[in-house]
Amino acid sequence: MSKFPKDFYWGGATAANQCEGAYNEGGRGIIKNDYLTAGTHTSPRSYIYRDSDGNIKRASMFELLPDDAELIIDENEYYPNHIGIDFYHRYKEDIAMFAEMGFKMFRMSISWSRIFPNGDDEEPNQEGVEYYRSMFEEMRKHGIEPLVTLHHFDTPYALEVKYGGWENRELIKYFERYAEFVFNEYKDLVTYWLTFNEINNLVMMTSFVPNLPAKVAQGAYQSLHHQFVASAKAVKKAHAINPDNKVGCMICGLVSYPLTCDPKDILKNQHRMESVMYYSGDVMVRGEYPAYSNRIWDELGITVDITDEDKKELKEGKVDIYTFSYYSTSCVTTHEGADMGSGNFSMGAKNPYVKYSDWDWAMDPDGLRYILSELYTRYQVPIIVTENGLGQDDVVEADGSIHDDYRIEYLRSHANAMAEAIEDGVDLIGYTSWGCIDLISAGTGEMKKRYGYIYVDRDNEGNGTLDRIRKDSFYWYKKVIASNGEDLD
Repeated sequence: MSKFPKDFYWGGATAANQCEGAYNEGGRGIIKNDYLTAGTHTSPRSYIYRDSDGNIKRASMFELLPDDAELIIDENEYYPNHIGIDFYHRYKEDIAMFAEMGFKMFRMSISWSRIFPNGDDEEPNQEGVEYYRSMFEEMRKHGIEPLVTLHHFDTPYALEVKYGGWENRELIKYFERYAEFVFNEYKDLVTYWLTFNEINNLVMMTSFVPNLPAKVAQGAYQSLHHQFVASAKAVKKAHAINPDNKVGCMICGLVSYPLTCDPKDILKNQHRMESVMYYSGDVMVRGEYPAYSNRIWDELGITVDITDEDKKELKEGKVDIYTFSYYSTSCVTTHEGADMGSGNFSMGAKNPYVKYSDWDWAMDPDGLRYILSELYTRYQVPIIVTENGLGQDDVVEADGSIHDDYRIEYLRSHANAMAEAIEDGVDLIGYTSWGCIDLISAGTGEMKKRYGYIYVDRDNEGNGTLDRIRKDSFYWYKKVIASNGEDLD
């Protein structure tokens, strides 16, 4: 007997800016990621820009750009997001393959700049509107429930240039208008929505970067607050337009343990989890800032502008479900000499009790069971694991087969962990594994860091046919879904 509920949403997840491509087609506006070059595990992606003196310079994606920087696209550079995996033109083929696996849910994102190219346009871009309508209709034709993210790291770049980005309160009203439009436009096709992808990533660096300038921290937390308010307003609009709508937060699962039983390590880890993960969930699910937020702001030397009206909006716009990404864990310590990891920018200490991937990510299914229980105890709302998977370089054999047993083992162990969490009493209603079809890595811009059940013939330099090939994991996941998680062999 399966431990998973009979209506469990098995599926997969993608993001528009990593798979669609067609960055300058169909009336789409530019986003900042369109200016990101390729990178590697050891060499970060970068921006090419022109300074006020006309000099062409390069900056890592993790560096602060000068205020006068004018981002440019250099024809001699490779920009992997420009073509992605060409999902824009191949979505019908790909959705049919998802249906062949038996997907119950497909998590994808609307590119805001396909609907409103500049973010503040008077009228929507009809070509973009019809593109997503066609996609949702295709999913419905195959019996797949859409789970739609409104903002997946893709603010229209024109809003960043014109208003300075999310530090400016003006962006709230433009996001609210965008959200209201798509809620109305697709109200007969979509009922599951997420507002901001991994919203806590905005302030992640404040816990990882020592001596972070207060100005940077101030901007990050103020931007996050404006996104909280924008999300709350969107939730209210969604409920008003269709009472059946379910709207969730989406939190980056930065799960960590104390490295030792030293009470100082335990306290430091508690504070880390509060700062990088619980802070956002508490606001979006509970509708108010937690008591410890004052400690965080005081430590950073910042003051967040929060109005009484904002507080009212946050309380009235609480999300219905909690969703999060989970890939790995890290350890926190106050002691020197610990072996430090680098996977997913965690910058935490390595855990001697777990194995690590080729990209230095801890493979820790027990951590998933642990955090599911913690989250459900904390929030008491339905949960979906909206990202999870193993990034690995796959080999295409001479006969065209791809034997990704390592991926199957990773996914099997995490499916078992979810089953145990359900036994623990967690109301887990869905699982959309990340990169169900190979796509561009957000962190490195690589293709060889593959997550999918479906291989896409494209390499790190942009070469390849873009043909799709079923991996061994494709057939394994098909069996898992057909048995509702009972057959994981």
